[in-house]
Amino acid sequence: MSRQVDYYFSLSSPWAYIGHKVFRDLVASYDLKVNHKPVVLVDLFSETGGLPLIKRHPVRQRYRMVELQRWRDKRGLSFHLQPKFSPFNARLADGVAIAAMEAGLDPDPLLRRAFAAVWEDELNLADPDTVARIADSVGFPGQKLVERSPSDAISAVYENNRQDAIAADVFGSPVYVLDGEVFWGQDRLELLADALKSGRGPYRSQGQT
Repeated sequence: MSRQVDYYFSLSSPWAYIGHKVFRDLVASYDLKVNHKPVVLVDLFSETGGLPLIKRHPVRQRYRMVELQRWRDKRGLSFHLQPKFSPFNARLADGVAIAAMEAGLDPDPLLRRAFAAVWEDELNLADPDTVARIADSVGFPGQKLVERSPSDAISAVYENNRQDAIAADVFGSPVYVLDGEVFWGQDRLELLADALKSGRGPYRSQGQT
C-alpha cells in the first residue's frame, strides 16, 4: 500500500516552488499518494504567531533574500528574487488547483507551470485570464476552472484545508505531513527522504502520544 503525504502549500510561496520538483521526485521514488491541500497563508500566519512578509523585521526580510539565492543555486533553478507580481493574492490560483482536483485532474502539471509562471516568467496569478491560459497550456479547461474557483464549494474546501492545517500543527508553506510528522519547509525534504527510506515511525513532540 502506498504511503500518504499531506502537502500543504500556496502558489504564492517561493519555498513551495523551490521544493516542488524535489518533492515530486520523492513522490515518484516512493510511490507516494499525495493529498494536495492549498491553504491561505495569511490566516495560518495570524493563527500560529507568524507574520506576512511585509510586516517582518527588515533583518528577517534581508535574510530571506540571501536564503532565496542560496536555494536557487542549490536546487539548480533560475528565477527572479522579486518577481513583478509577487506577493499576490493566491485565492484565485489556489482555488483553480482545488477545482482541478474536484474535476478529477492531477494538479501537478498545473502546479509546475503555475509556480514557474510566477517566479520565472513574472506573470500575474491574480489575473483570471492569465490563470486560465496557464491551465489551458497543460491541457486543463482553464476558463471553467477559473469560473469555478470563487464558488462556495471551492471556498469550503479551502477553509477545510486551513482547519486541517491548524489541527496538524502546520504553520507555513510548504509543509509535508507523513504519518502525522510535520516537515516544514522545502529545506526539510532531505529529512523527509530519510524518513521514507528508513521506514521509521513518526517522531512526536515531547508529551505527544
